[in-house]
Amino acid sequence: MREQYRADRERLVRQPMIALLNDVADADPRYEDFSVWHYRRNSWWWQHQGAVIRLGRKIEIGLRFDLDGLRIQGAWWYPDPGQVAMFRKGVAAEGSGRELAAIIEDLRKRGYDISGDVMKQTPRGYPPGHSRTDLLRHRSLIAARPLGCDDWLHTPEAVDKVLSAANDLDAMLTWLVRYVGRSA
Repeated sequence: MREQYRADRERLVRQPMIALLNDVADADPRYEDFSVWHYRRNSWWWQHQGAVIRLGRKIEIGLRFDLDGLRIQGAWWYPDPGQVAMFRKGVAAEGSGRELAAIIEDLRKRGYDISGDVMKQTPRGYPPGHSRTDLLRHRSLIAARPLGCDDWLHTPEAVDKVLSAANDLDAMLTWLVRYVGRSA
């Protein structure tokens, strides 16, 4: 049944996502390394169009379009060996750790949900009462929020909305590229 709609999905969903990301890359060349996922047989993939903009090793901006509208996230996930240790070293350091904590708090205030693969306890080698224990427990870090499904979605204003949200995420993603963007 889905096969008969595949061309429509390509034309109405995937191609507009590619066009949006091309426009975003034209507006800011930092966002030109992107991929738009193709059709898959699994029903979840059929109902969600995803794309990523790569900024560093395992660090990306993700976009997803579905019946709820457009969603954006900044993420560091599926880390390479050694990246978690580099992340924790950056979090534990006084200057860089305070910087990331302030960035995360600002994102929360802007309506972003902060999540990731989080340990239940403080990792070995760090005191349980560390001032940034909540960040030290992360093995990945994601900041995400919906952008909506309004009339602007089908206009050039969509590029502005994505760029504005990417700007919100820029400080976190820049921090991640600086401290964990390379393999150990």
